[in-house]
Amino acid sequence: MRIGLLTEGGYPYATGESGRWCERLVHGLGQHRFDLYVLGPAGTPRPLPPHARVARVADPGGPDGAPAASGAWSPCAPRAARRAYGRRERRRFTEAYHRLATGLCAEHDEDEGNGGSPFADGLYTLAELARERGGLPGALRSDDAVRVLEAACRAPGARRGAAAAGLPDHLAFAAHLERALRPLSLDWYEDDALGAADLCHAAAGGTTALPGLLAKRFFGTPLLVTEYGVPLRAHYLSAAGADRSGPLRALLAALHGRLAGETYRQAALLTPGNAHARRWLEKCGADRARIRTVHPGMAAERFAEVGEDEESGDPATLLWVGRVEPAKDLVGLLHAFAEIRARQPDARLRIVAVPEREPCGAGYLTYCKGLAAQLFPDEAPGAHAVGENPVTFEELGGPEAPTLEDTYASGALVVMSSLVEGFPAPLVEAMFCARATVSTDVGAVVEIVGGTGLVVPPRNPRALADACLALLRDPERRHRLGAAARARALELFTVEQNLAAFRGIYLELLSHAPVRHRPGDGVPFAHPAEAHVPGSWAPKAVSAGTGAPDA
Repeated sequence: MRIGLLTEGGYPYATGESGRWCERLVHGLGQHRFDLYVLGPAGTPRPLPPHARVARVADPGGPDGAPAASGAWSPCAPRAARRAYGRRERRRFTEAYHRLATGLCAEHDEDEGNGGSPFADGLYTLAELARERGGLPGALRSDDAVRVLEAACRAPGARRGAAAAGLPDHLAFAAHLERALRPLSLDWYEDDALGAADLCHAAAGGTTALPGLLAKRFFGTPLLVTEYGVPLRAHYLSAAGADRSGPLRALLAALHGRLAGETYRQAALLTPGNAHARRWLEKCGADRARIRTVHPGMAAERFAEVGEDEESGDPATLLWVGRVEPAKDLVGLLHAFAEIRARQPDARLRIVAVPEREPCGAGYLTYCKGLAAQLFPDEAPGAHAVGENPVTFEELGGPEAPTLEDTYASGALVVMSSLVEGFPAPLVEAMFCARATVSTDVGAVVEIVGGTGLVVPPRNPRALADACLALLRDPERRHRLGAAARARALELFTVEQNLAAFRGIYLELLSHAPVRHRPGDGVPFAHPAEAHVPGSWAPKAVSAGTGAPDA
């Protein structure tokens, strides 16, 4: 089976969690061929197995007119040679853009009885025009587009936020919409590109899945969308647009919401990584019957030695591991630990930070260090070194915490104090290491922990302190919960279970897709199904005179 794997800013050029998941998927399903279609800047790719290749790379977020290096997107390098629009094409573009803008600005993007909503109908008409005429970035940046958008915002029935938009909002939103729709002008929708894929698998929703929507439109290719984080939720929570006006934020939210809704309607199957993400999909209109939760697979082998050693770890040390940012609520954790320290003087807290490039993380870390110095003024001065101060701040990869395994092996209890979470990987790593956990009830925490750890309300340092003290003072219960946590993690969150789930999903979706014979594929049915099943199916010769098969 040929899989068109759609990624954005990730594999094989990035090393984030999404990139690592895609890498495990591609390397683990060697019976399929993977063609990678990457939306994002190209770089030095990670090593690919023989059955995988980078088919196309485009950077729709780059500057206009950027050189088309390594297949990067450029207004001058679309599907075919761009031709100037005639009067008929301009009218067709204006009508399609008007329908798309009407669907964005209206309070409800309702079906008008022609087989699709205004937004979807406009989107696909623009895609067809781009495919026929060799792209449309110039048209999306034109004054006509801004005028159409302005008229849609002021039309009767437009949402209040859109109606209040002014000319600066129209210009800013038109520019954002042009960047979001750049995938429509790519050269990916050919018979030798996405047209040759048996299945499109988008590693995220939003603009990442847009080429998959068009592949389904043009070729009938089934679309599978995996969301381990919900892009729509991330957009709502993002602080990047805090300086934007209210009407502009309303229009941007409508764009992301409409694109997510169309993706959820057209996908053959949606595979969120946890029940928390699944609920978001359902609220955005996804059909419950086409949603299947598939937990992300994580490498468990590296933690096997720590998990099997029941005696490892200082029984009075609490561990926190993760990215240092305000959403992790280290301030609340420090206040909780102040109460723990007052009731159990030998307790210690290790805060191990994953290296982060965000500038806000460094400022927040400095603030937390200052707070720790205020909360524990009578402790050993000057030192944030292990063994001197009850609270230590370390960085993963440093001398005190060279690896995750060493970090988890040093303590008996892992604590998580977050205010917002998706799928917290450090929590699963602690479970692989047979560590008891105390966590706040956010995101997918309850789903991950089950009954193997203590869960307390967020923003409640007293409850966090009480739960930690309960386990610090009861070693037998702590060991029992740690063993149960490791068994649960090995059953639900390993790479093997993730690969087995997608192996079955691929076959299931292909079995329901119509059979397509493409030129160049060879003679239909030339290779019987048995040829793809492991084992020898050739009849064995029978030895003369014995009637028994030859060895």
